[in-house]
Amino acid sequence: MDTKPHQLFTALGNETRLRCLMLLAAQGELCVCELTHAIGTAQPHISRHLAQLRELGLVLDRREGLWIYYRIRPDLPSWVSSILLETQKGIGDALPYAEDVHRLAMMPNRPSAPRCA
Repeated sequence: MDTKPHQLFTALGNETRLRCLMLLAAQGELCVCELTHAIGTAQPHISRHLAQLRELGLVLDRREGLWIYYRIRPDLPSWVSSILLETQKGIGDALPYAEDVHRLAMMPNRPSAPRCA
């Protein structure tokens, strides 16, 4: 995988993409509906940004029934992984990132339940 620095920092420079990446860094794998609920943005908006992150090679997706799950690629170059980890540690307690985690924790009907919100 050939991640170019300017592409990574462009991805991190968008608030929606950064919030998605920070949730994935903190939580591991999440369904699109979980990201939509946590961030409070429309599903097409979240899906568009997740597709951009996938095209950049930062995340992987998998389908399970009706749900599409995303996670940060485990085989990212170490410098990329380090930046994501340090960013999550540095801003994870700040707003809106801490609120996103809280909203996710309060989400009813997460995908493991019979219905997603």
